[in-house]
Amino acid sequence: MEMTRAVRIATQDNVAVALTKIEKGECLQVGNVEVTACEEIPQGHKIALRDIAAAENIIKYGYPIGHTTCDIQSGCWVHTHNLQTNLKGEVEYVYEPQVRDLNPQPAQTFTGYLRKDGRAGIRNEIWIIPTVGCVNDVVLKLAQANQDLQGENIDGIHAFTHPFGCSQTGADHAQTRKLLAALVNHPNAGAVLVVHLGCENCTHEQFVEELGDFDRERVRFLNCQQAEDELAAGRHLLQELAAYASRFQRQSLPTSKLVVGLKCGASDGLSGITANPTVGRFSDLLLSQGGSTILTEVPEMFGAEGILLGRCRNQLVFDKAAAMLNGFKDYFISHHEVVYDNPSPGNKQGGITTLEDKSCGCVQKGGTAPIEDVLGYGEQVKTQGLNLLYGPGNDLVSSTALAAAGAAMILFTTGRGTPFGSPVPTVKIATNSQLAGRKPHWIDFNAGTVAAGEALDEAGKCLLAKVLQVASGEPTNNEKNGYRQISIFKDGVVL
Repeated sequence: MEMTRAVRIATQDNVAVALTKIEKGECLQVGNVEVTACEEIPQGHKIALRDIAAAENIIKYGYPIGHTTCDIQSGCWVHTHNLQTNLKGEVEYVYEPQVRDLNPQPAQTFTGYLRKDGRAGIRNEIWIIPTVGCVNDVVLKLAQANQDLQGENIDGIHAFTHPFGCSQTGADHAQTRKLLAALVNHPNAGAVLVVHLGCENCTHEQFVEELGDFDRERVRFLNCQQAEDELAAGRHLLQELAAYASRFQRQSLPTSKLVVGLKCGASDGLSGITANPTVGRFSDLLLSQGGSTILTEVPEMFGAEGILLGRCRNQLVFDKAAAMLNGFKDYFISHHEVVYDNPSPGNKQGGITTLEDKSCGCVQKGGTAPIEDVLGYGEQVKTQGLNLLYGPGNDLVSSTALAAAGAAMILFTTGRGTPFGSPVPTVKIATNSQLAGRKPHWIDFNAGTVAAGEALDEAGKCLLAKVLQVASGEPTNNEKNGYRQISIFKDGVVL
């Protein structure tokens, strides 16, 4: 069967997306439209399906993604040279409910770690978390020097460094403390060593208050200024923590216990056609079984609000979502930055033209389920189902926020490839088969098969099977490579 060369995502679209490079003069049949390419169309880029007048909206995904800056002839390439964003500042959103519940499905199972608070971890690791960047090298040395403590039931010992925790004021200081405390409480961590310097702004008393009610067997503290030998004292605490964490064993758990973060980065023109909607199908499948997913990257919701806001469960959730969107626009404006200064150069090279174009593809990861709650930065999932999370588009900052919100793993779609890893298993999903073939040591799942004709529903089922394997202990490439980092959202001054 001949491969489809271009796809029209929604029937009202006036552009199609090239699934492979299209040569000048090539005649294409896109649904019921026949079009001849006026010029070469790179893979992932847009081709006009009819003559489009100057100042007319370009429609993709069924939504405007910007307006033309000149007349565009049928068959021509539509990109940054002839298309501009429609986005401006704040918008007064109106709640128009379009809530459609998913049909409940029987829960599948995975083998994970059941914690005392009822949450499920998919790894049983010891985490070493500094409250201040001054002790970064200490925590790294502690992790490196104590790998012998892993034992049979401990999946790893890892340190997560960052530059903050002191010389911060106000919201930044509070955000750092909140984010680190949320990581300490993460269910993938069977035990945690919190390392202080001893004189930082993020004091021990503040941090304990932020943690709330915690298990003192599971969480221990090291004050480096008070210890005569911080490495020896740290080893002693890690020995105690290893003894505690080793009590946990994998057991069969229902998918209703799974919380999965949804993220994209280094995207291309196929992201919104292959990988992101595959993740959307996965999300609906998991949610129909009682699980939870988290969608973030607020700036990459700008221009796609029509796909999301009507799905808010009720007016209260809608109001929180609208405030989150406009609040992030205020964040841009307060820093004298344009709201729509996105996509990145790599995104544009891959075929994404405007922020609306990027956003409409990005939110495909959220599937079709109702939005049950909206979380602030550092807040953890409280309501089962699809949650929106306040966070930027930056890959490492938003992935850290997803982990802090309780995501046991993150599904990360990418069209151009990226090697990084978050604190939790980070499943890299390729939008195209070329990337999957070229970077098998980065990519865990190939959604490029959708461009070759695989049905999205089938791809979503295959992705769910992969997720259950990872949840049951199969390592992701970021774990195999030892790539794990955190990054904390910063806004204010440094003292």
